[in-house]
Amino acid sequence: MSAEFRLPLHTPLFRGERRLRIALVGLPGTGKTTLFEAVSSTSPEQGELTGASGLYRQCTVKIGLDEASLVDLPGMVSLQHLSDDALAALQYLLWGAQRSAESLADGPQSVLSPPDLIIQVVDASRLAQSLELTLELARLGRPMVMALNRMDEALAAGLAINVKALETALGMPVVPTVALMGHGLQQVFGWAAATARTGACPLPQPPSRHIVESLGPVAALLDQAHAHAVLGVPQDWLLPQLAAGDEFIGERMARQLPQQFSDLCVAMEAAGRQLPRALADELHADRHHRAASLAEAAMRMGVPDARGWRFWLDELFLHPQWGMIGSLIVFLAVLFVVFEVSGWIDAMTTARLAQAVEGWQPDSTAGVIGRGIVDGLIGLTGIVLPYMIPLVMLLVSLEQIGLMQRIAFVVDRGFHRIGLHGGVALPFLLGLGCNVPAISAASRLTSGRERVIAAVLITFVPCSARSAIILAVAGKYLGVLGVVGIFALSLVIIALAGHVLSLGRREIAPGQVQEIPPYALPDGQRLLAETWSRTSDILTIVTPLLVGGSVVLALLGHVGADDAINRLLTPVTVWWLGLPLALGMPLLFGVLRKELSLLMIFQALGTQNLDAVLTSLQMFVLLAFISFYVPCVSTFAVMLKAIGRRDAWFSVGLSIAAALAVAGILRMAGSLVMHAG
Repeated sequence: MSAEFRLPLHTPLFRGERRLRIALVGLPGTGKTTLFEAVSSTSPEQGELTGASGLYRQCTVKIGLDEASLVDLPGMVSLQHLSDDALAALQYLLWGAQRSAESLADGPQSVLSPPDLIIQVVDASRLAQSLELTLELARLGRPMVMALNRMDEALAAGLAINVKALETALGMPVVPTVALMGHGLQQVFGWAAATARTGACPLPQPPSRHIVESLGPVAALLDQAHAHAVLGVPQDWLLPQLAAGDEFIGERMARQLPQQFSDLCVAMEAAGRQLPRALADELHADRHHRAASLAEAAMRMGVPDARGWRFWLDELFLHPQWGMIGSLIVFLAVLFVVFEVSGWIDAMTTARLAQAVEGWQPDSTAGVIGRGIVDGLIGLTGIVLPYMIPLVMLLVSLEQIGLMQRIAFVVDRGFHRIGLHGGVALPFLLGLGCNVPAISAASRLTSGRERVIAAVLITFVPCSARSAIILAVAGKYLGVLGVVGIFALSLVIIALAGHVLSLGRREIAPGQVQEIPPYALPDGQRLLAETWSRTSDILTIVTPLLVGGSVVLALLGHVGADDAINRLLTPVTVWWLGLPLALGMPLLFGVLRKELSLLMIFQALGTQNLDAVLTSLQMFVLLAFISFYVPCVSTFAVMLKAIGRRDAWFSVGLSIAAALAVAGILRMAGSLVMHAG
């Protein structure tokens, strides 16, 4: 009996028109923008709030089954005495905001709805400063979650924060995070969705008793005038804002309730005379004192640095700069599996099977069909045993260890440039072995527009078969520069194709809150079960197409269609690519297995010394065409399942167009250089 998985369903779901609206708020320099970028979609919307010169950014983020519209607001030090960007941010928190038409490329002025919830990003090493802003935000009457960011820096400075004590004092979830490395982000947004469902707001944080008593008459006048309803602001927030002499709220009060505002000014002057200093100064000093007291109660200083091996591994795999080195190490490990382990398995299995049937050259139609079936099954073995199973097992192992999620996080921004998230990084690496399991892995990690882009781009990753041809030909005849040139060309084509595809498909995939799990050792039983789960379906799709295609091509050769096919392909091989006529069939056979192309090239040209019949330019053009031309029938079969018939055929067309364009341009450019020389 198969295992049954249950996913808890929390209602109401925040999706579509009910999508959760979240505002990111914080002091400048707390890591607020870093947090936004860590969960952002591939193309966040950017614009200006009316009355502001600084930009805000907005994107949709997936939180499990929920979705949220996340807005990164300009930095704010306080909610009082604001101007320009900070004032525009405050107005958005209160009422929503207009987005200026000049800042948006997609049309007229529109409205940002006010947030359902506030995430305040706090620098853990400067806790007291941020808590002053927290005390003000708590009066807005909106649910809040605190992201206690830069916890690694606080620990390095010998600061320990009692998160539970801080949560109890503030009455809101407090989540330790290291946004730069992705730690705690899933918990932040999980708490955001849960808090929005309950509607729980932070605990009231009134000023000290002597200030409350002195402001009693002012509060009574505000209640009589129903000022909060007239101004459309939270009642608890209005009193301290007016008492602090905030210009923005004072002007609105004077304009909408002029008589009541005069009475309030008289009452506030009387309240100030009861205090040891000016009312505004007393309020500020009191807020500063309460924030410092909260910070002091929650913090313990002089804690020894207890960072262990997990911390230093994260420094290697999650740091913005060092993380690329960690990713490179994993990349080299994948290359080792592809070219050493998989190569050895291929030599022990597929190569020996091919050698065993090499002498069987049937003349009858039935024999030719039988040989075609055998060749197809050998080709299937050559995909599954050396490449698919080892590479899928490697992918699953990296997931269970926790490295795949870390690599996905650190390369996320780079993949945004081609319309993808970092989660597809390892499937791209798997593509160096075989595009079949790579596309299958990418389809599990993506959906919609991203799935199509990932699948199409993976077909341009030089798999082990194409790499073997590149190394065999370019390595022998063109040298190191030739090999590097072909692989560099692949990177350029992937980047250009990704950019074009992301522009051409306007559906923007939501951002992802990537989980950074704890490190763990792979579980053998789960590893085998997951490997079978990811490869079993592929076999049922690839097998009939690979065997059937092998039989068709074998019959074409049996009935003597070689010359006719070569002549039919003359416009491509001879006129456009400048290659010998005899190479038409070898290129066509490449849709089965790329290794067949190299073998048939030798057979068609009658020699294994290619430099005797091809110039260096012809070899470079041939390799470029093979690298980008339709990968193989197995890859196409998996694409049919992963992205559907229309997009699979689109990918075939794109690969043919790219192969013809790149190879043709190289041929013409090379000819011009040779003539000029």
